[in-house]
Amino acid sequence: MTNIITKRRIATLVLGTAFLATTTPAWCVSKEILQLQTQVQDLQQQMTSMQRSFDERMGVMRNLVEQNTDTMNKLAGAIDKLQTSIQKQQTDGASQVNQYSGQIQSLNDSIDELKARLNKVSKQLEDLQATQQTLAAQTAQTAQAAQAAQQQQQAPPPDVLYNNGLRDYNAGKMDLATQEFQDYLKFYPNTDLAGNSSFYLAEVEFRQGNYAQAAKDYDKVIESFPGGNKVAAAHLKKGYAYAELGQKDAAVAELHALIQRFPRAPEATQAREKLLQLGTGTTKRPR
Repeated sequence: MTNIITKRRIATLVLGTAFLATTTPAWCVSKEILQLQTQVQDLQQQMTSMQRSFDERMGVMRNLVEQNTDTMNKLAGAIDKLQTSIQKQQTDGASQVNQYSGQIQSLNDSIDELKARLNKVSKQLEDLQATQQTLAAQTAQTAQAAQAAQQQQQAPPPDVLYNNGLRDYNAGKMDLATQEFQDYLKFYPNTDLAGNSSFYLAEVEFRQGNYAQAAKDYDKVIESFPGGNKVAAAHLKKGYAYAELGQKDAAVAELHALIQRFPRAPEATQAREKLLQLGTGTTKRPR
């Protein structure tokens, strides 16, 4: 743009010089021509300087553009390499993931198989343990039966054992009588005299002053041998034991239960007398 303006100015000056040459005198023309020539030279020098500066600046800009272009090309190449590397890593990673997934699935299958085997072995162990427990129980029962049979064979006859216990009881040999009555209950628990043996064991406790234990033993006679011939006596002596313990209400209730259950028994008469001693009860006898 500056170059065009300069050229226009030079053309104007040349035209002006020619015009002056045709219209002015000769002595004036020479002086003005020299001035115009000087201005033209100055303008040419300015144009040359400006052209040189413009060329230099254009060269610098061209170098900058070339450098930027080279840098951009390098960056584009680096980006392409990076993208290629990332894609390769993704591909390799996917392959490794698939490989690891297969290995994990294989391990899971192996674990499931081991679990199944362990469950099977555990079931076999449980069955074996149950079988051993059953055999142990059967063996214990067999041993107990054999021991009971052996003891049964070694035990005295039931009447002899009972009479020995009764004899020692009447003789005051309480420890020996207790052992004999206990042996009778162990060897012959289902005979008619089993209730009697149980009753005399309670009697031993009563004689020795163990009234609380005696009351429990009398209750065993009542509960375990309800059809025995010592039930009424057990009611009576249980009431006596409560009275000895100072449990009047329990004693009165037990004696009344005896009278209600066995109103004509000799023990009922003794119960009425005991009730009178306790300050309660009735002396009526059943008709």
